[in-house]
Amino acid sequence: MAVMLGMLGVFFLGIIVVLYLTLKKSKSFDEYAVGGRSFGPWFVAMSYVNSWWPGTVFISFAGLSVASGVFGFYGLAYSTLGLAAMYFIASRAWRWGKHYNLVTQPDLLRLRYGSKAVGVVTSIIGVIAILPWVILGMQALATVFSIASGGTWALPVCLLVGLATVLIRQIWTVRMGMRGLVYTDMYQGIVAYVIAAIVCVLLLVAPNSPANWSYLSEIPNQLLFLPGDGDSYGPLYMFSSVFTGVVGALCWPMSFVRIYTANNVKSVKKSTNYAMLIAGGFYALLTIVMLSAAHITGVAANPQAGWTTLIENYGGVWLLGLGLTMIFAGSIGHIDGSVQAAGTQIANDIVGSKIELSDVQKTIVSKGSMVLFIALAAVLAYFTNGMDRLQLLAQISYQAVVQISVPLFLGIFFKFGNKNGALAGMIVGFVVAAALTIAFPDDIPALGSITGGVVALFVNLFVYVAVSLLTTTPDAERTRVDELFDVARGGKRSTVTVGAAVPGMATAAKGESAACEAATSVATCEDAAATAMAESESEGLAASKAASIATAASSLREAAAASYARAGGAPAEASAS
Repeated sequence: MAVMLGMLGVFFLGIIVVLYLTLKKSKSFDEYAVGGRSFGPWFVAMSYVNSWWPGTVFISFAGLSVASGVFGFYGLAYSTLGLAAMYFIASRAWRWGKHYNLVTQPDLLRLRYGSKAVGVVTSIIGVIAILPWVILGMQALATVFSIASGGTWALPVCLLVGLATVLIRQIWTVRMGMRGLVYTDMYQGIVAYVIAAIVCVLLLVAPNSPANWSYLSEIPNQLLFLPGDGDSYGPLYMFSSVFTGVVGALCWPMSFVRIYTANNVKSVKKSTNYAMLIAGGFYALLTIVMLSAAHITGVAANPQAGWTTLIENYGGVWLLGLGLTMIFAGSIGHIDGSVQAAGTQIANDIVGSKIELSDVQKTIVSKGSMVLFIALAAVLAYFTNGMDRLQLLAQISYQAVVQISVPLFLGIFFKFGNKNGALAGMIVGFVVAAALTIAFPDDIPALGSITGGVVALFVNLFVYVAVSLLTTTPDAERTRVDELFDVARGGKRSTVTVGAAVPGMATAAKGESAACEAATSVATCEDAAATAMAESESEGLAASKAASIATAASSLREAAAASYARAGGAPAEASAS
């Protein structure tokens, strides 16, 4: 007991040390929410992985491999495919995020569709979908402290200790925001995924290991079949599980916001490649180890405790302590990221959509929301503890979050679709997913074991297309979207802002003999004017500040026109709103 609790304490002290060494007071909500967009690919990659695999991967997902055999590999399939898809979406999302100062996923959808309501609905769905994962994280922490205490602490005590640990950690999360999360994600990720992968390799190759790779030849036949291959499931269950995972992969608020923390597009793309390597390699090794350990009586009798049973049998109390530290590292990292994303969206996209909030007020609302969110998760974790097939909680959350995918994917890659279609599709899809999930928590047998979330997703898509076709999109909105896509492709600096069209900036014909110095001056003035006008029209900006920025923008346009004239070009003509 003392050894295991001591190891957990030393690891937690390391988190605090990292936070102290990297402490930097946030001067703006952008700094607080996305770390000032300043991180390189390895930091972003490990932050991705921490937001991807929670500590419960060693419990519920490891248990799934023991109980259901090769079906456990479905997590590997959807995680690698999902992160691969992130590669293609990330550059457009980052460019919009950088140009328009976006800090959340709903920010992006509000920008794309020019609608506050779209941002609010997206945020509500995201926050609801995050909650089951935080519940699983709290249960994983309770399991860690139960084992570390030698089973002498009752469940409520373990949950309270886990909650206290998270709240202590949250002191720095609420002070530092995303910057603190990214730095500690690297530290926690090395323990939870890199060292865990090394231990898995050791378990597989060590001659005296009870999970040596040679035991794979002794896997019972029933563990070699996928759902739908002669059992009670229909042929669409496996497809639904993987498809929902891949689509949902890009919809998670805590993963999506990692895009905005990168310092440039190159870092974003590299980070997705690195994340695939870390997340995929770790999960593949863990699944193979648990399959090799399926013959162990204690592991088979209690699959969800299979990881801790295995490493205790092989390495005794010290290896068990290390194994618990891995679960602890994964859990606290995932919980922190999830709670931070939920708090940021509540402040920025739900409360902030109704009330004009300054950066300071947004930060205060975000911090308060984090505390309430984690307290709610702890209470629900108590009442759902001991639930069979814990991974169902994760699967259910996917049924909800995938409903964001239709307006997100189509909105980023295609100009088709408007706010009416986005709103109607998400709302109808979420309601259908909730109804079907309540009626059929796992699958719908009559439909080939397809899951409720997939059915709802197709309903969502149909509604999105139909409503977008049946409702009118104004010409001004089409122009605004055209400018957005210019920015997404890395083209001209657009003057479009979140949720509104901005008056077009001045255009001028450049003379062929324009001097380089004048051209540079013009570019500088136009960029500054575009930024100022975007800020002046942004939602939630105080009227007095907007007026001063608009005045500055007007002066900059005049300076740009004068520079063009000096260069031999035509005077700029500002278009009216």
